[in-house]
Amino acid sequence: MNKPVVLIVDDEAGIVKLCERLLTRAGFRASTFTEPKKAMDYLRGERVDLLLVDIRMPEVDGFGMVAFAKEHQPDIATLVMTGFGTVETAIKALRRGVDGLILKPFEKGSELVEAARLALADSQRKRDAAHTEALRPLFDVTKAFLAETRPERLPKLIVDAVCSHLRCENAAYYQRSEEDGGALTLLFKRGQAQIMHEAGDAEKWLQNISKANLPLKASEAEYPLLEKNKIGSALFVPIDHSGVQALVFAGRDKGKSVFREIDLDTLVILARQATVAIENARLYAELRDYIQQVKDSQKALVQAEKMAAAGRLTASIAHEVNNPLQAVRNCLHLAGRDDLSEAKQDEYFGLAQTELERLTTTVQRMLEFYRPGTIAPKKVDVQEVLDHVLGLMRAQFQKRNITVNTFLPKNLPSVMSVGAQMQQVFLNLSLNAYDAMPAGGILDIKARKSKGYVEIIFQDDGIGIAPKDQPNIFEPFISTKEGGTGLGLTVSYNIIAALGGELEFISNNQAGACFQVTLPIGGK
Repeated sequence: MNKPVVLIVDDEAGIVKLCERLLTRAGFRASTFTEPKKAMDYLRGERVDLLLVDIRMPEVDGFGMVAFAKEHQPDIATLVMTGFGTVETAIKALRRGVDGLILKPFEKGSELVEAARLALADSQRKRDAAHTEALRPLFDVTKAFLAETRPERLPKLIVDAVCSHLRCENAAYYQRSEEDGGALTLLFKRGQAQIMHEAGDAEKWLQNISKANLPLKASEAEYPLLEKNKIGSALFVPIDHSGVQALVFAGRDKGKSVFREIDLDTLVILARQATVAIENARLYAELRDYIQQVKDSQKALVQAEKMAAAGRLTASIAHEVNNPLQAVRNCLHLAGRDDLSEAKQDEYFGLAQTELERLTTTVQRMLEFYRPGTIAPKKVDVQEVLDHVLGLMRAQFQKRNITVNTFLPKNLPSVMSVGAQMQQVFLNLSLNAYDAMPAGGILDIKARKSKGYVEIIFQDDGIGIAPKDQPNIFEPFISTKEGGTGLGLTVSYNIIAALGGELEFISNNQAGACFQVTLPIGGK
């Protein structure tokens, strides 16, 4: 460990030499003065851990020396000596922030050594307490920083926190711009920071400070730019972490108290917390963009599959549209003959009206399938949605000799869902079953209540799904059918997951394929 440096000041040379000898033997490095003004000059340029000073001296008394030392080296420990130990003297010493008091002459040399060590320890405790007191509010700042997920709002929060916690009038946050050759760009400021940025060689000066990558405490005497802008004391903390390159500045006006080491420590901590917050906000921004892209892609995917399913459905029920149109055409042609009786004409017109109503029903079902549903889930009747889908598919199933059996209990509760989206899922599962049974078969649809959910099961006895394909059936663009889009099950899976449910393939010993849709029961 480095030896503590003690500065001994007393107008009596004998006392000075005695103290030097005792403290040097105890492991201190000592510098001695019998003239207070020379000791002051020494304090301006040399780092000192402990000031040992006599109270009564002709030029400057001990308390004057303590005040001067605290101003130039705020963390210095102080120990005063006096031959007139009174209560008033002790009280005055405490008020001046002195860390220890010892009476002359010393009865034992060990008394001085012990007093010096106690003064250093007491000073350290005071500094630690001050650090703790200064750091406590930083927890609230950290919370505020991390709560902000918009990167563009953070520079103002950072500058406001600097001004508040360092009690300064000037602060700024600069960030390096890759697009401008690495120049520092002022993102937010208070006070004179903007003037500093625009002043002559100020930009180069700031660039050099930021490249040094070390915290800096500066005074107007050391840096003319500070004096030019009426700033008496300044702190600079560069940031270079996680892709963030920036500079945080804090400045106090001329005539105000200068920054201390604890202020620099506080700004370093603020800058580090700001770095974490900036990276956190950047990740949140990227996540928001990614989520939006996923939403847009999912929306496009749903629409693409919906159009594909609608195309398959339209192709399969084209005859359901053409048949009534042809019947209407024939009825109108026959009703237009002059040799028909009025009763026969009315009969043909009645048949035409019946076929038109049939056509209208079919088209209406198609329109309902195309119509977008409500975004927010609400209570939906499973029986009603299933009847609608099976109504669309009835003609196709009949054409292929596919028998559909439904087993839905009468007290089946409603589910939280979006009607049009449930139609999409049920239609996809029904079309898959239809495609899997080209020579006919049976489709069983069952529903049951299970622990806050409703389970709807689609079981067909078609060609089934090969074991090697089963793990990937919900991945996009993977299809076991010739000409399939590979999107139906993917879209259905995403729809059900977004509704808080689950779509899964059930592996059992039965022939064909079995899918289970699980949806949460609707609230009261």
